[in-house]
Amino acid sequence: MDAERCALDVAGLTRLSSELFHRAQKRIPGGVNSPVRAFRNVDGEPFFVVRGEGARIWDVDGKEYIDYVGSWGPAILGHAPRVVVDAVRDAATRGLSFGIPNPLEVELAELICSWMPSIQKVRLVSSGTEATMSCIRLARAFTGRDKIIKFDGCYHGHADALLVRTGSGALTHGRPSSAGVPQAFADLTISLPFNNPELVRKAFQENENQIAAIILEPIPANAGLYFPERQFLVALREECTRNRSLLIFDEVITGFRVARGGAQQVYAINADLTALGKIIGGGLPVGAFGGRAEIMDQLSPDGPVYQAGTLSGNPIAMAAGLAQLRELERINAWQLLEQLGAHFEHLVRDAISKANVDITFHRLGSMFCLFFGPGPIVDLASAQRSDLKKFARFFHACLKRDIYFAPSQFETGFISTAHTPEEIERTVAIVHEALAKI
Repeated sequence: MDAERCALDVAGLTRLSSELFHRAQKRIPGGVNSPVRAFRNVDGEPFFVVRGEGARIWDVDGKEYIDYVGSWGPAILGHAPRVVVDAVRDAATRGLSFGIPNPLEVELAELICSWMPSIQKVRLVSSGTEATMSCIRLARAFTGRDKIIKFDGCYHGHADALLVRTGSGALTHGRPSSAGVPQAFADLTISLPFNNPELVRKAFQENENQIAAIILEPIPANAGLYFPERQFLVALREECTRNRSLLIFDEVITGFRVARGGAQQVYAINADLTALGKIIGGGLPVGAFGGRAEIMDQLSPDGPVYQAGTLSGNPIAMAAGLAQLRELERINAWQLLEQLGAHFEHLVRDAISKANVDITFHRLGSMFCLFFGPGPIVDLASAQRSDLKKFARFFHACLKRDIYFAPSQFETGFISTAHTPEEIERTVAIVHEALAKI
């Protein structure tokens, strides 16, 4: 088949997706409702999905993919798990939304608190961004301070105070990383390199009695996937305690995925406040934040910190989240996910070795990332050494062969309990072929 005929065939396979994308661009900024979906990181156009089941998704052109994005984390049981679908269907027959307390809110709150002991009280919201934004407001009110520390490469949603990148020096107050964010907001945010406790100590010394909180992803999963070094989280806990500041863990991704008790269980570190999302909604829009009772009691109507949401505690999302969490426990999902992840890692490392390509592979449980660059990768700066052009070629080579990884080097892959060993083996065979192409 000549190159022109091949190009026509590829275009035919994605014709409906391409038409939908062009229509979307006329009415939706960039044609997407979340930026990474635009595929610009890999110089491509997105496909449009109509169905998902288990570990697979189907696009509007009828093409089937093994999916390792899983709705960016929530689909830990795979797509459309019967237990969650049945719970949603049952709840929907009784009403979609009330704006009045419902029993499922209480059940989910009790379950979250029992699984994550650092959370004594929790408030349910509708997104991870709401959760992290509310944690910051609450921390400032509780401590009576304004400044926060965050870390380069950790993403906490699109609230103004958190869309900040490092300034000209490591301890310089940040610069807005989005238009529309006032510099005054960024002046209250200190952005530091991850895994550098000495700079954290120095920041506290130079901003004595001014720092309300440290917020971080305990396992950064929005700049690829890398891990806290042995004493880093311990140092953060000690500094917050010593300086009467709050430690906020953003476990929107890691919460109930890396372990029953999240990253706090893995590293035996308790946060003062925790943001949750994704898995606790079973695939529906949801978020939550919680922590020590004395802090949470500052929230309205008991305290002076205002926070509200019309759809918070939505009964459909609560039903989905409860069904998913209970199923995870019933099947001991974390043991299964570790087994699947270890199988995937063994095969991928073998493929990388045979391909003789400079790739750094990271995995924890069911989360993974292939960095197309040399290790060690311990922070955003080292992650940014990755070869983005090689990653793009790899991505398209896999996509062409029906394997869907995230369309960005700086995203994390997810394995679900629905992935079978055979699907993982087929995936890694494709990875081997793709590496040979780059």
